[in-house]
Amino acid sequence: MTKYDERFKQKLVDRHLRDGVGLVVLAAGHGIDYSMLRRWVAAYRRHGSAALRSKFSRYDAQFKMQVLERMWREELSAREVTALYDIRDAGSVARWARLYDEGGIDALAPRPRGRARKMSAIHQPDKPAEDKTPDPRTREELLKENEYLRAEVAYPKKARCAAQGQTAGGAKEKTQIVSALRTRHPLAALLKVAGLARSTFYYQLGVLEAGERHAVLKEKIRAVYEHHEGRYGYRRITDAIRKTGQLVNHKAVQRLMGELRLKSLVRPRRYRSWRGEVGQAAPNLLNREFDAQAVNQKWVTDVTEFNVNGQKLYLSPVMDLYNGEIVAYQIARRACFKLVSSMLKKAVMRLGSKDTPVLHSDQGWHYRMSAYRQTLALHGIRQSMSRKGNCLDNASMESFFGTLKSEFFRLNRFTSIEQLQAGLHRYIHYYNHERIKLKLKGLSPVQYRTQALPT
Repeated sequence: MTKYDERFKQKLVDRHLRDGVGLVVLAAGHGIDYSMLRRWVAAYRRHGSAALRSKFSRYDAQFKMQVLERMWREELSAREVTALYDIRDAGSVARWARLYDEGGIDALAPRPRGRARKMSAIHQPDKPAEDKTPDPRTREELLKENEYLRAEVAYPKKARCAAQGQTAGGAKEKTQIVSALRTRHPLAALLKVAGLARSTFYYQLGVLEAGERHAVLKEKIRAVYEHHEGRYGYRRITDAIRKTGQLVNHKAVQRLMGELRLKSLVRPRRYRSWRGEVGQAAPNLLNREFDAQAVNQKWVTDVTEFNVNGQKLYLSPVMDLYNGEIVAYQIARRACFKLVSSMLKKAVMRLGSKDTPVLHSDQGWHYRMSAYRQTLALHGIRQSMSRKGNCLDNASMESFFGTLKSEFFRLNRFTSIEQLQAGLHRYIHYYNHERIKLKLKGLSPVQYRTQALPT
């Protein structure tokens, strides 16, 4: 198993506890096991930085029994009791429990170190008489056999050093070992010892050299992936790298992300509110025409719900269909009319004297209230509503909610409503100013809007 130093562990723990980065994103970005990272965080919370230092301990049978009794008495999991007693080997507690079931407390006693003593030979067989017949092989044949025997001895030694407990049975591992030994031994002898075809060796060697060529590109891909916390797929990462001046093919980025085990962590769900016929409905002026030719021409809005430990938080945004920018939003703990009216007051402040946008929503009760309709009429905003029970008529807003929950809400763990609310402010600013869209020529919504403004 790969060993990680204290500084690396502390860096990942700080990013989760201090910066709020989710464990799933951190584990995927650094190619480590999620459960291992979770153990580091649990150990750090209980024992501080000392829990992240390398530690080699031998535990006696009484200590092991104490750990097992507490786990069974308090109904703790093996992971919890491992963090509680600062036991570094994650599988130790489960192994102790298995040993106790098989042989009782005696089976928990540590085994003596070192190799077992060999039994003295009782009887040494007589050596066979030496054959005086001369060897018929030529000097060249003897030299080749000697080279093969030397390669046969060197290969398993190198394999043990390279594998570190893993089996070096694959063509890739064999190629690495043969490549390291070929300066001291003939290639033909090494390939024969390894059981590797010459064509396979050169193919794998080319693959390994290609991997080294892409080392810098892999670091850039990982950096972009971590900066956006797993929200970017290979297309957006390709576009971000191209902006730095490096030409790269999207298929190469996709393949390298597969090798790095980096994957965009997404996919949405939706929220709808409906309280029956309240007030008056408006016609569907938008009619699923989600493209706008200018700023403040077409707006869409809706309300979505978040749930943290049984407490709810509601978000009401307004999006401009010209560039997908969130022009205004309001967050509240209750889905009352003030949530929508406060959002609308912020939105109208973005309008110019000649702007008369269409504002599209579903037929939720907030948007059928007379006070809401009067505010729209006062500022020259034309109201549009989806057909009853048809979320596709407001697909742009539903798509934003799906992106928000996939890229932000589900990738992080929140302990309070206040933490979620602060994170929503950060994400919406990131969505408007940093997150690029391929349909906007690789620009963020704010960048696209400011470039379109007349100079």
